[in-house]
Amino acid sequence: MVESITERITKIRSNLPASIRLIAVTKQVSVDAIRTAYAAGIRDFGENKVQEAEEKQAQLQDLPEITWHLIGHLQTNKAAKALKQFQWIHSVDNLKLAQRLDRLAEELSCSPNICLQVKILPDPNKYGWSIPELITDLPELNQCQHLKIKGLMTIPPQGLDHGQTLSVFEKTQELAQEISKKNLSNLNIQELSMGMSEDYNLAITAGTTMVRLGRILFGERSRITHKNVESSSPLGRK
Repeated sequence: MVESITERITKIRSNLPASIRLIAVTKQVSVDAIRTAYAAGIRDFGENKVQEAEEKQAQLQDLPEITWHLIGHLQTNKAAKALKQFQWIHSVDNLKLAQRLDRLAEELSCSPNICLQVKILPDPNKYGWSIPELITDLPELNQCQHLKIKGLMTIPPQGLDHGQTLSVFEKTQELAQEISKKNLSNLNIQELSMGMSEDYNLAITAGTTMVRLGRILFGERSRITHKNVESSSPLGRK
């Protein structure tokens, strides 16, 4: 018997520590499936693309408790739209983008929750700061007064074994602790956005506070047929 979305969600939630926020990744997932997940108790939903999210959000305005998370790469020219559509942006991956979001947040009178995307290991297929780059940029990030910089996000490279993946997550947690010790007034790095369907248990072991789960909740995705939805990118794959 194939498990339903509701059954999968119930099983996962029953095994997650209460302190961990479950973000249902709804890239290429139908509005009906999102409604099913909402009915099963999910309130946090993650999208990779601003345009795809916009179409879904327009159809889900009757679900007032949804919190939307942008977890895919954000192009600078989509920054203003992203601020209007998402309460969380996990994929702030360079200083220029952070500063652009800060200026726009001031203009729009909003204070988005931000995670800084880091690459613990070199990976040409992922965006994000290396550890030395992020440490260098911390003073300027601390000047982004209109952003609530709350955490770090990471995606391990593909092809790692369990031990290597766990090490990536542990080093991300260590980096968060290192940043916190600097006592920078506008960097409150309390959140760790780590762990997807295939590795979320390792992320839990390493101390994640948010997991981003798609396939394990919704099954294999069927591509959305709207002609004007942006094509999927391998970057930020969930």
